[in-house]
Amino acid sequence: MDDMVKVAALAITAALCACVVKKQVRELGLVLALAAGALILGMAFRALSGLGMLLDSLSGLAGLSPAVLSPVLKTVGISILTKITAELCRDAGEGGIASFVETAGAAMALCVSVPLLRSVLDTLSGLF
Repeated sequence: MDDMVKVAALAITAALCACVVKKQVRELGLVLALAAGALILGMAFRALSGLGMLLDSLSGLAGLSPAVLSPVLKTVGISILTKITAELCRDAGEGGIASFVETAGAAMALCVSVPLLRSVLDTLSGLF
């Protein structure tokens, strides 16, 4: 909870500063937003640092192979990166590029999930 309060305070402060700065120099406002975003992502990654070990132990207990868990984690990562990139493009006034980023993210998420789909199909074909 404390970490999220820090993230919220940083985000609100950076947004207010960016609004003030954008009136004078638009590009500097975007740089300020990018810097704040990098700090917030750093805080989020620190919060998620122990999650990898937990997922490894849970997959070991459940008997899941890394081939099943890896595509799920990669898809989540692609989704988060796509969302952040598209919003940054929209903030920069490039809605068209944001749409292309979202389309590319969806295509890449599908490509990453192919091994998982193969695993599910192999499991289902083994049942019948």
